[in-house]
Amino acid sequence: MTSSASVRTRWQMRRPRIQWLPYVLLLPTLYFVFLFTVYPTFKVLRDSRIYYHPSRPDRQMVTDLKLPGIDEATRSIRGPNNVGLAYFRAMVEPDSPEGETFRQVIGNSALYVVGTVPISMILALLFALLVNRKMRGVGIARLALFYPTVLPMVSAATIWLFFFTPDYGLWNQLFKFFGYGGPQNWVINPKLALWSLIIVAIWKNAGYFMIFYLAGLQGLPEDVYEAAALDGANWFTQLTRITVPLLRRTTLFVSVIAIIGAFQQVEHALVMTYELVSGEADLLLYEIYQQRFIQQDYGFANSLTVVMIAILFALTLANVFLTERQEYAN
Repeated sequence: MTSSASVRTRWQMRRPRIQWLPYVLLLPTLYFVFLFTVYPTFKVLRDSRIYYHPSRPDRQMVTDLKLPGIDEATRSIRGPNNVGLAYFRAMVEPDSPEGETFRQVIGNSALYVVGTVPISMILALLFALLVNRKMRGVGIARLALFYPTVLPMVSAATIWLFFFTPDYGLWNQLFKFFGYGGPQNWVINPKLALWSLIIVAIWKNAGYFMIFYLAGLQGLPEDVYEAAALDGANWFTQLTRITVPLLRRTTLFVSVIAIIGAFQQVEHALVMTYELVSGEADLLLYEIYQQRFIQQDYGFANSLTVVMIAILFALTLANVFLTERQEYAN
């Protein structure tokens, strides 16, 4: 009896004690993640199968929903009506209104990403190289370059509306200096409206990405540069052969968050191009807003949201995969 109690006591002493406090502290975070991320994601997945126009009267009549695979039948013209994957099929139909809208917003969003991300990253790296030096006033320079980041996007768009003013706006005045004959109203010109959004996004985001590059630069080993200087490497050679390769993990991280952020930006479009151009500057999130709150086509808005979630989820997975791959390679 004494031996059995002794064995049980030793086993209890060797058994690791579960620390419940970390799990308890995680509960509030898990609750809010479920409430604001997991639950809305599954809800929008379910609602993407529902045809629902709340602005229409709840009247039963023979209705053609004009969606692929959905036959004409007696149903409520307001809904909700289960249409399965009809909205997703409509997006890939070349002649459907949903397909035309989807192709345009995806094309605009792709051009917006290609126009904003590389230029913002290049400027961010140049800014970081500039303010990573020991010189007088470097603190003021860092503050000036980072300042656009602290502004809300609505404020940044309002400022740039003044810059884009046709007659006396600073943007056109700058182009007049190079011989441009203007004046040109960028935000209502179908060919320039999207580029005006791109310019605002670059101005807003370059300072934010600069912070990551500046942190990366300050973590690079000094002895590598001293050895390169002894070998006669000039500034450009050190930049292209040492700095840029050593910052590839920072570049990977910045590129992924820049692309994800580009899909999530809509405030400047609401301020600058809202109802001024007919689709030429519509981004994916902006179109979701239009379908959900203006057109009140809930099903199409939910389907577009599912597409955006899929894109962002794929980018997040790519970020994790590539980051882990870099860790394994190192």
